Amino acid sequence: MGQKLRVGKSQDNDLVLPDDTVSRHHCELERTKAGILVRDLGSTNHTRVGRTAIREALIDPGATLTVGSVELVVRTDPNRAQILPSESPHFGEALGPSLAMRSIFGVLERIAPTDASVLIEGETGTGKDVLARAIHQQSQRKDQPFVVVDCGAVSYNLIESELFGHERGAFTGAVATRQGAFELSGRGTVFLDEVGELPIDVQPKLLRVLESGEFRRVGGNKTLKAEARIVAATKRNLKEEVERGKFREDLYFRLSVVPITVPSLRTRREDIAALVERFVEVAKKRDPAASITLSRETIAALSAHDWPGNVRELRNVLDRAIYMATAGGEREVRLLDLPVSASASGPGSAREPTSEFSAAKSYREIRTDFEAEFERRYVSWLLDRHAGNISAAAREAKMDRKHLYDLARKHGLRGDRG
Repeated sequence: MGQKLRVGKSQDNDLVLPDDTVSRHHCELERTKAGILVRDLGSTNHTRVGRTAIREALIDPGATLTVGSVELVVRTDPNRAQILPSESPHFGEALGPSLAMRSIFGVLERIAPTDASVLIEGETGTGKDVLARAIHQQSQRKDQPFVVVDCGAVSYNLIESELFGHERGAFTGAVATRQGAFELSGRGTVFLDEVGELPIDVQPKLLRVLESGEFRRVGGNKTLKAEARIVAATKRNLKEEVERGKFREDLYFRLSVVPITVPSLRTRREDIAALVERFVEVAKKRDPAASITLSRETIAALSAHDWPGNVRELRNVLDRAIYMATAGGEREVRLLDLPVSASASGPGSAREPTSEFSAAKSYREIRTDFEAEFERRYVSWLLDRHAGNISAAAREAKMDRKHLYDLARKHGLRGDRG
């Protein structure tokens, strides 16, 4: 909270508006718990919310603010600029010809060469680690180390040492000096995998390093430089974790300079055929003697399956089926070798609910999963009824057309504005 943004014509503002109706220092916006606080800074042509000129007002995200004659839509999500989808179906080793994935690639193509921190969210198995490595490989740091810290796999007592290193004798078992990730990476990239699992009492120490660019080994007095770029990934929704008090808000904003959400494989089924082709090619390179093919029916069945484990599950299943087919001297991978139920390839199977109850998830997480699945299925059904015509679908659902268009884009569904 308390983050401020000053708007005006002068170059020393956070947001510069080169318009004659805008004053040098026109207004100031501040994030508060109650909403966005807007203050007019004595402007000539006023700051307006709706048609009302204000000196100070509290507005909600999404409201329209008029600065002189310039209209601004106020949003709290960082870096949501509209960037055209990439023309390429891949970004490094990440593959996805769907609009949803090419939209992500378009952002990363611009961001990778910079030093901006990137936060990648998405379900397990969606390829967050592949994207992180691709960001590093397409950055100016590609010749420097890429160091991975799995925040969910390191024990609670050792996570600080894993990040910052320790001196000999710093704690029981520290029989020698050890370098941590920030020291090992130098000017490379530190990939914080499953950063949502980072203990709450370690989070301020990480934040301090990110803000100051300095750290000390556990038990040490010497100050060292932290020059690495940060790429973080998590299967959790960190915004919700912030609301629950499980993750620091200031650390969240520091990590999510560029936030990316990787969609699940079941919401981008058009990527499956390309992924299958890639994995078969990899299998052939691994075993040149293998001559494996998949029929159209098999690929269609694979595309109809929901793949709760996402791309990782698809790859593992294909590898197993290819090994079985090769061992049996067969050239074609059969549907029998794959975990696709008969109903999965039948009519209407893709419309069955995919969310499940899990003891490992909270009530809020499970509810969010079901709401997202309902939203996707309803919008898909609605657009199918109207041949993709957004206007007609919105009228029937008594829904704002812009809102329906945004939902269709969110879930990678095709729709004509109509």
